[in-house]
Amino acid sequence: MTSLSTPIGQFSDDRTIWDSLKQAIANSSGFQRWQLERNTDPQLQELSLDQLVRRYLRETLETLAY
Repeated sequence: MTSLSTPIGQFSDDRTIWDSLKQAIANSSGFQRWQLERNTDPQLQELSLDQLVRRYLRETLETLAY
């Protein structure tokens, strides 16, 4: 029988991994260029780094899907 529960420590590990990945993406030239291209969008200026990285990843994946 397979349990659907997740060990408590896994959430902490996932958060740590996401934080490291988010920082690496935010420091990348692609993200920085993307941010500069959109610096006049007032909606983006109010977003957290987490939200900005998620939006960047979503737009990048949508572009690659074409």
